Amino acid sequence: MTSPQFSRRTGWDLAETEWARRLRERRTAGLPILDLTASNPTRCGFDYDAEGILAALRESAALDYDPDPRGILRARRAVADYYAGHGAMIDPEAIFLTTSTSEAYSYLFRLLCDPGDEVLIAQPSYPLFDFLADINDVRLAPYPLFYDYGWHLDPEALRQRITYRTRAIVVVHPNNPTGHFTKAVERAVIEELCAEHGLALIVDEVFLDYPIGDGWGEAARSFADGDHPALTFVLSGLSKVAALPQMKAAWIACFGPHQQLLTALDRLEVIADTYLSMNAPVQWAFPSWMAGRGRIQRQIAERVQANFEALDAVLASQSVTTRLQIEAGWYGVLRIPAAESDTKTAIDLLEEFGVAIHSGGFFGFPDTGWLVASLLSRPEDFLRGMMNLTAYLKALHEG
Repeated sequence: MTSPQFSRRTGWDLAETEWARRLRERRTAGLPILDLTASNPTRCGFDYDAEGILAALRESAALDYDPDPRGILRARRAVADYYAGHGAMIDPEAIFLTTSTSEAYSYLFRLLCDPGDEVLIAQPSYPLFDFLADINDVRLAPYPLFYDYGWHLDPEALRQRITYRTRAIVVVHPNNPTGHFTKAVERAVIEELCAEHGLALIVDEVFLDYPIGDGWGEAARSFADGDHPALTFVLSGLSKVAALPQMKAAWIACFGPHQQLLTALDRLEVIADTYLSMNAPVQWAFPSWMAGRGRIQRQIAERVQANFEALDAVLASQSVTTRLQIEAGWYGVLRIPAAESDTKTAIDLLEEFGVAIHSGGFFGFPDTGWLVASLLSRPEDFLRGMMNLTAYLKALHEG
């Protein structure tokens, strides 16, 4: 019997990593785990308004199927209101609803790129982008962020990455996992490069509502606000904004020079109309969920701040492990001795202390000497996990 042929774009190495295998086996055995990888807020012990969230799904108008490629106007107005709260005015007609930011990226890659074209994306970053690029026949070209008392963009390095196949630059604002806000001067450089080379700008702002500490001011401004000399697409969604990843609702807000914007909107409408992927009950519930986001955002902000302070308290008791500056988001990047691979360190922490933490390699950090901890973890797990981690690394370093 002849085997079916599969596409080269799905020819990934799907083997389970050693760390993932050990974690699965530990869970199966019922052994305790101090989870410092938590990213799903629905599993982190927050107090959701379950009655209000579910009641919003009982909107009788959802039974009347009236498909709109951009999403129902009521939901798009809720997105426009969200940006008004960030100081930006946007026409609901320039907003498209999607089931996730992943789907939004797919729409935009299909809009902007032919097979083999390139999209520039910062490194370190979240590994999901590799799969999204493969599925859409797009090549990712990394441009570096560097750390020097804070994360920074290297404008010349970014310029040098642009080729005749480059179609867009992706900015994650704030970056995941570094928590780096794109500063005003960096934004100006990126927009200038996009305008000069005819590139689109894709801005992922899912963590925008979660600054850590005060004083970021202008740095925390949405890319929706201000002038847009290049075609710009701003992405976000309920997964982070309302901590409702299970509801599968996100959006694309579109900006740019008038004629370019009109052309993009027309083409995006055809793409969205081809899939019509978002279901009606979620769209009708969307405004209610957006209106209630403050309650869960406050809880998350308090959790992240408490874990951030606990992290500093633990790190102050030793000198082997340090943290990098954290401006926003749900993660903290740790600098550790680079005597062995980050993956081995993560496995040893899991095996010996039950501490589950990401290695820097998971996010594309260069070389060795990096671990990434979730600040969303339950406080008791986070504190014990960090204490075990620093004690282990201190003993390893001194031994």
